[in-house]
Amino acid sequence: MSHEDESGGVHDRWLVLNPTSGTATHVDRVRSLAAERGYRIEQTEGPGHAVELAEAAVEADADLVAAAGGDGTLNEVLRGLDAADGLDDVTLGVVPTGTENLFATNIDVTGIERAFAVLDTGERRRIDIGVAGETPFVMSCVAGLTAEASIATSSELKERFGSLAFAITGVQQAADFDGLHIDVSAVSKGEETRWAGEALGALVGNVRRFAKQGGQANVEDGLFEVVVIEQMPTSKAVAEAAAHRVFARDTEHVHRFQASQLTVDALDGEPINFSIDGEPHRDDHLVLHTRPKALQVCVGPDYEADPTDE
Repeated sequence: MSHEDESGGVHDRWLVLNPTSGTATHVDRVRSLAAERGYRIEQTEGPGHAVELAEAAVEADADLVAAAGGDGTLNEVLRGLDAADGLDDVTLGVVPTGTENLFATNIDVTGIERAFAVLDTGERRRIDIGVAGETPFVMSCVAGLTAEASIATSSELKERFGSLAFAITGVQQAADFDGLHIDVSAVSKGEETRWAGEALGALVGNVRRFAKQGGQANVEDGLFEVVVIEQMPTSKAVAEAAAHRVFARDTEHVHRFQASQLTVDALDGEPINFSIDGEPHRDDHLVLHTRPKALQVCVGPDYEADPTDE
């Protein structure tokens, strides 16, 4: 049964609130808007707590769970819903209060007030999720693009080069970066694509813009968008990034393909540093696959699943 508070109210809508996300100035406004609508409000107390709260929401028969925070909070809520086998029965909502809010932007949810309006009356759509090993994700799984590179990358560079900006900055920031020695094997509609060698990075994206302005995956087609960036001198990386960004095509050192499942192996036996929706993960053999339309989300009026619809 759904949770009942002391006044006898039934809560079939939960809000998982991260009080420290972004500038941390959102708490009172989010609480007020959620309370007006009868949400059960649960505040996180640290990393991993949103996973537990989402699991509790499923056990309490909630039919909507909203994540108020950034992309990290959203991923924790997704993991909790999945762990409790709640994806078939629970709709996921997003109240963006983080720094980047990439996923919220992808589904046309910008701002707190707009988010609650979408939760109230917005369209519900079923979208794909990815799984890396046993970890579900909505945005991306990337390798070779470190947290330091992400922090150091300027907004201007991200805007100009999209996902490749992280690779450019990573090379500029790390003098001892010697590339990833990887073997990528991908399958799409029965056809196999394979790439092996030294790379600056490999990006596996599920949503349209899985790295700031970079990406362009269809989130409802059951396929990842995979980008492999070969190791190259920094000056050449800038030129390659510009060509790839402007013409949206493969270049000499940038390879792009789609896949419903893929494997990333380390060729030198050293574990690879991955980032799964921003969360670190180390592995020398990682298997990824899509789960088509496994997640129901509340989307804004201008949401488009397919990049070609722009």
